[in-house]
Amino acid sequence: MTLKTLNLVGSGRVGQTLARLWHGHGSFVVQDVLTTSEASAQAACAVIGAGTPVAQLQAMRAADVWMVATPDAVIAGVARTLAAAGLAPATVFHCSGALGSVELASLAAQGWQTASAHCILSFAAVDAAVQQFPGTACALEGNADACEWLRAAFSDIGAQCFAVASEHKLLYHAAAVFATNFLPVLQSVAEAAWQSSGVPDALIPGLRATLLQNAVANITRLGPAAALTGPAARGDTAAIARQALAVQAWDPQAGAAYEALSALGLRLAAQRGV
Repeated sequence: MTLKTLNLVGSGRVGQTLARLWHGHGSFVVQDVLTTSEASAQAACAVIGAGTPVAQLQAMRAADVWMVATPDAVIAGVARTLAAAGLAPATVFHCSGALGSVELASLAAQGWQTASAHCILSFAAVDAAVQQFPGTACALEGNADACEWLRAAFSDIGAQCFAVASEHKLLYHAAAVFATNFLPVLQSVAEAAWQSSGVPDALIPGLRATLLQNAVANITRLGPAAALTGPAARGDTAAIARQALAVQAWDPQAGAAYEALSALGLRLAAQRGV
């Protein structure tokens, strides 16, 4: 059986990880790779272990499948440029978690099969993401035929695929932001507050490791509601109010976040009858 060819437009950590996995599993022939410069495309091909770097989209060859792994703001523009190239219709998908396949409408109008695929994984480093990928949940949205094909392709590299409606993509992606992207922000605020309150710098890495590991273990074992601790878990609104004033005086933005998160904590506590 002849393998399908895959072209990449944009190849940061997400694009490199997926292409490397597919190349390693023999799922595709990775063909042309376009990034912001030919040098970065060469570097991406080196990480992937396959592919030909190109300098501009017009130089890319026709392919069975196109992956658009660019920043959200340029996806629609890439689709318009690709549509203007006059290539034979193929399957094309982008990797945005917040945007739907409508960003590829200019290609859909020419008969391309369009979709979006978003994997719920922190792509902090390609090597780590490749190792962590098996079992990753992957949201598919778009044309039914494209989604059916993407389900098979992502399942081949260990993803657990599910469908998400176009109108729910923003909320779906915001959930992933809550689950993972905000954690470094909250930890940064906590460490700054410790430093400002006199906790020795030498103790902070240990606090970070212990508290985060214990919190994740408790949430994993018990679920969010049962794992909740602190003033909100006890329904101690007086303590929350005093701490909110202290945080507000130290950092107004952190104070607003403390109040908003405490309100959500009280709501979560109410679910278990506190």
